[in-house]
Amino acid sequence: MKAAIYSRKSRFTGKGESTQNQIEICKDYAKKQFNIDEFIIYEDEGFSGGHTDRPEFQKMIKHTKEKKFDILICYRLDRISRNISDFSNLIEILNEKNIGFVSVRESFDTTTPMGRAMMYIASVFAQLERETIAERVRDNMHQLARSGRWLGGNRPTGYESEPIIYIDNNMKEKKMYKLIPVKKDLDTVKLLFEKYLEFESLQKVETYCLQNNIKTKNGNDFHKNTIKFILTNPVYAIADEYIYEYFKANNAEICADKKDFNGKYGVIGYNKKLVRNNKFIKFNDVNEWIVAIGKHKGIIPGKDWVRVQKLFKKNRDKFPRTGTSHTALLSGLLSCKKCGSFMRVTYGNKIKGTDRYYHYYECNLRFNSKRKRCNNKRLSAIKVDDLIIEKIKKTISPAIFEKIDRAKESLKNKNKYNNKIKDKILSNKKSIENLVKQLSNANDEIAQYLLAEINKLHEENKVLEAKIKNNNVDIEAFNLDIFKDSLIKFNEKIDTADFNEKRNLIRSVVKRIEWDGENLDIRLLEYDV
Repeated sequence: MKAAIYSRKSRFTGKGESTQNQIEICKDYAKKQFNIDEFIIYEDEGFSGGHTDRPEFQKMIKHTKEKKFDILICYRLDRISRNISDFSNLIEILNEKNIGFVSVRESFDTTTPMGRAMMYIASVFAQLERETIAERVRDNMHQLARSGRWLGGNRPTGYESEPIIYIDNNMKEKKMYKLIPVKKDLDTVKLLFEKYLEFESLQKVETYCLQNNIKTKNGNDFHKNTIKFILTNPVYAIADEYIYEYFKANNAEICADKKDFNGKYGVIGYNKKLVRNNKFIKFNDVNEWIVAIGKHKGIIPGKDWVRVQKLFKKNRDKFPRTGTSHTALLSGLLSCKKCGSFMRVTYGNKIKGTDRYYHYYECNLRFNSKRKRCNNKRLSAIKVDDLIIEKIKKTISPAIFEKIDRAKESLKNKNKYNNKIKDKILSNKKSIENLVKQLSNANDEIAQYLLAEINKLHEENKVLEAKIKNNNVDIEAFNLDIFKDSLIKFNEKIDTADFNEKRNLIRSVVKRIEWDGENLDIRLLEYDV
């Protein structure tokens, strides 16, 4: 009987439940309870339990599916995952392979019905607690939003934020923030609204900006997504009766009376985006927004802002997105070497005797600026798709696999170097502890010397910990394994794959492809062709 032991810690420290301590505890438990003395160790250090994107965890999952062990042991349930969905997925895989699971700290053992039930119950309550805390935080943020203050984050184009000091109901001094205008950028925002109402097309507004060299506040070109983000932001709207009626009709939560929408201030919209683990997921529907009157001045009359939103809806309903992924294998990978823009798919005449059209890859900047900002040639998509596949197939040779294997071998030396750094960090921590003990009996002169030494060792550890963080051997080795596996699958399946499979196979090995008007430069994910 063989046991797998999984250990995890969010960051490297020499104290508490270190990964090594977790492993030793699990080994002792396995020997006493199951008489096991053969182990496979999986150790992730410096990785959060909020997700499963951990190299050793993924390796363990792979070995689970291959049934390389009979039981999985961890020190504590949250070492596996802090997310009940991820945890449930793991348990499902273990059950399929008839592999037991044990959590030492909670005394859970899935080889018994009671153990399975208790484990799920504990997971549910752990996630419920986290979600309850998150809900309280959201409720608090929503309450703050009702005051109309700026809660921070990326400031909208045309505004900066400044603090306002005020006295609360308990006569305590408090600080809040409000938006203040940046005239130059707000003039640009006004122009975008004017042009969209004139052209009624994001594409035409983008072309206008490119042709007239109108830039974002960061000096970049305006693109459709950026323009739409600005045009749908209620922060620019004047809080008047048109805005009130629009949000009321769309069932948004309005944190002010209708009489307060008198045109004196602008609008602040909250809860516009769904964010999880600090990552943007999607924009919420308007009926989920919280709308308040801000402390800043709006610049776009409510009637015009509402008209813009209705035009967006009209255009979306009139021209549903058809997508180009079913015709273009390389969309999102192919870029223009002359200007750096991605190559988009454009269509020509209908192919005789079929329902299909000739299609091309064309520089996005060339297309949007009507050739004013870039004049790179376009490419026949049908020809270049086949050409790229053949070039990739020629690249996948024994030589590239040898190169990957050599890279993995060199990582072993890196790992030895990392272990030396960890040993040095531990040594420094012990030295710091000893120096701290000496402080209690030291006179002032010696105390100053000891404090200086403690600070020196602490700063040295900060540098060493940064080196480990930036030199993650496990992730590099994991990426090399994934890349090698992708190359093998590409060779095996590309000739018989359907369109979507071909697209995914190409993306699994190619980082980017550049076109300079004469030649195609293909870059694989880890190595140059």
